[in-house]
Order: sequence, then C-alpha cells, then structure tokens
Amino acid sequence: MRNGIAAAGLLGCVLAGCAGVLAQSGAAGGKPVVTLDEAIQRAEANEPVFAGMKADSQAAGLDRWIARTTLLPNAVYHNQAIYTQSGSELGANSPKFIAGNGVHEYMSQAVVNETAGLVQVAGVRRADAVAARAAAELEVARRGLVAAVTGLYYGELAAERKLAIAEQAQTEAAGFTGLTGKRENAREAAHADVVKAELLEQQRDRELGDARLGAEKAHLELGVLLFADPRTEYALAAGGEAAELPTLEAVEEATGKSNPELKSALEGLKASQADVLGARAAYLPELGLNLTYGIDAPQFAVNGPDHLSNMGYSASVTLDLPVWDWLATHGKVRQSEIRRDAAKVALTSAQRRLIAQLEETYGEASVAREQLASLDRSVATAAESLRLTKMRYAEGEGTVLEVVDAQASYVDVANAQEDGRVRYEVARAQLEALAGRL
Repeated sequence: MRNGIAAAGLLGCVLAGCAGVLAQSGAAGGKPVVTLDEAIQRAEANEPVFAGMKADSQAAGLDRWIARTTLLPNAVYHNQAIYTQSGSELGANSPKFIAGNGVHEYMSQAVVNETAGLVQVAGVRRADAVAARAAAELEVARRGLVAAVTGLYYGELAAERKLAIAEQAQTEAAGFTGLTGKRENAREAAHADVVKAELLEQQRDRELGDARLGAEKAHLELGVLLFADPRTEYALAAGGEAAELPTLEAVEEATGKSNPELKSALEGLKASQADVLGARAAYLPELGLNLTYGIDAPQFAVNGPDHLSNMGYSASVTLDLPVWDWLATHGKVRQSEIRRDAAKVALTSAQRRLIAQLEETYGEASVAREQLASLDRSVATAAESLRLTKMRYAEGEGTVLEVVDAQASYVDVANAQEDGRVRYEVARAQLEALAGRL
C-alpha cells in the first residue's frame, strides 16, 4: 500500500512538473517575454528623441574628422581652355585682350594648396570639444531613457500585481457576501450585514475595472517604446527581490568618474576656449603655400611644335599680415570671452546641481527602501488581521464593519506595497544612472 501511495505521489509530481513545463513553454511561445535589459535595448532603437541625439553625436564626430583635414594640404587637378580674339594689327597669334597670354591657352595642372595658421588649430580643438560634448549629451539622453524605461517596466509589473490584488479582493468580497447570506438564513446575522457586504462587493467590482484599465494603459505605454505596434502582446519577466542599495561613498566615487552632465559642461567650456583662440588668431599672420605642376601653353600637348616640353611647375609662398580691420577682431575676441565666462558659470552650476541631485536621489532611494521593508511587514499583518477578523465574524464574535475595515486595510496596504516597490526601483535606477552603471 505504501509503495502504491509513493508511486502515485511520484507520478503526480512528474505530471505536475510536466504540466508546469508545458504551461511555461506555452506562455513563452504564445507571446514574447521581455526582460528589463531587452526593454532598454528596444527603447534605444525605437525612441525618436534618443535617435536624434545619436545622429547628432555621429555628425559631430564627422565634423571633428572634417576639421582635422584643414590641417593637411588639399590637391585639385585644374583644367582650363581659353580662346581670345586675335589682334590682326599685332599679329595672328597676338590676343585682343591685354590680359590674355595668347589666342589659344590650355591649362592642365595639379595644384596643391596649404594654409597654415592658428585659425585651423582652433577649429580642430573646437570640433574635438563639440564632438565630445555631443557624446556626453548622448549619454545623458541614454541614461534618462533607461530611467524612464525602468519606471514604465516596474510600473507595468505593479499594475499587473494591483490587478491581481483587485481580483483577489473582489473574490473575497463575493465570498463574504455569501457568508453573510448564509448567516442571515440561519438567523445568526441581520439583513443589514448582507446589504453592507453587497455594497462592498459592488465597490470591489468598480475597483477591479479600474485596475484592469490601469494595467492595459501601462501595457500600451511601455509597448510604444518596445514594438512597432504597441498593441503587440508580450509579457514581462517577473522581478525578484528588490536589489540592495549601494553605499553613498561608492555612488559618489562612480559619479565623479563618469558623469555625463559634468562632461558636457566641461567640453562646452573647452569649445568656448577654442573660440577665444580662433578669434585671437586673427591678430596673427597666416601663411599660404602653393605648388602647381602641369601645362600652361598654346597647345594642349606635353611637347610644343618645337619639341620643347610644355610641362613645368611653379611654387609660391604667401604671408598675410593683419594691419587694420576697424577693431572687428577685437569685438570678436570680446564676444568669445563673454561666451567662455558663461560656460564657466555653467560648469560650476552643473557641479553644484550634481551634488544636490546625488544627495536627493540617494535620500529618496534610502527612504523608499526602508518603507518597502515596512510595507512588506504591513501586508503580512493586514493579511493575518483579515483572516482572524473573518474567523471571528463566522463564529459570531465580530461585526460586519470589522470585516469590511480589515478588507479595506489589506487592499490599501497591498496597493501601497506595489507603489513603494515602483518608487524604490525608479529611485535606484536614477541613482545607478548617475553612477554610470546602467
């Protein structure tokens, strides 16, 4: 007999396990299960503002490469044919225009130009700073998107749990209505208890409808960032226990090393300093170099009629010295210095704002973590209170109002627990974003 019971138990466990596996595979096969990391990756690919920031960063990187090409010589292959009216009184091969070298003139030349000056150096420095700032702004946008997706992700999980709480509360209310009816039929309770229970059940029905609507809204809001069609059916990977909060010292150390807001402000200051350098460069001389090699002859040929080579070269060096521009350069330098001073103020403001934001966010996360632990205890206490109150009422020792209050207390504290979990996860995500860990 014992062997039969054991075999039956083992068979039941196997069948239950197989059923669980099949149910899990069916759920996964019916609609995709999205983790938080996958949700972030999908949002980065679908969110238009982030896509625009990414495009700006890539364009700024190309601007930096283009600016560096100004430090190098450029080459062109120049081709030109000039036909000028001949002056018959001067000879058949004499041009009518004094500027013409001949009636027919052909040029086919390779030309290399190089301009050396402080303006080009300042342009490269500015392009480097702008590209670095665009990369920092992209990181700011990415971390903001991560925090937003985290909030929507845990918000939908909370909405789903609140829907389960509302369904449980509606079932409890319906069961309590049946209990009061049985007690009234047994002449153990007044009809007023039945009326009160029915009112409670109606209220729970309305709350269930609101919870179902809230879950649908949360599903659509996150679906907008994840799929081409926000109505796509998907499931979220259930979160486990809330992650531990890192120490304030560890967060401060990580934030000081990799905060994009500070990086953006610092690169903005570097760009303004490069503008000052570029404006002051107008006070200095500019050197131009030119090398030309090719044909400039009456015939489009390597050799002329006299079998002499038409190929030749020329080189020139130009040095432009600024003398007077009616103080325009002075005004441009002053403009750039004013913008540089404003960039310094922005940098110090970003530093102060980061310190305050770090303290505020860590304080928010700490309080949310403490309250989450307290809410867990409150849910357990409210559930036990509801169980005992229903037992007392069933035995005729409690009142209907005590049961109604116990049910309301349990629903309120269970919903508050979900709100507290979202609050903590969002605050922790913001803190991890400040530290550059997301």
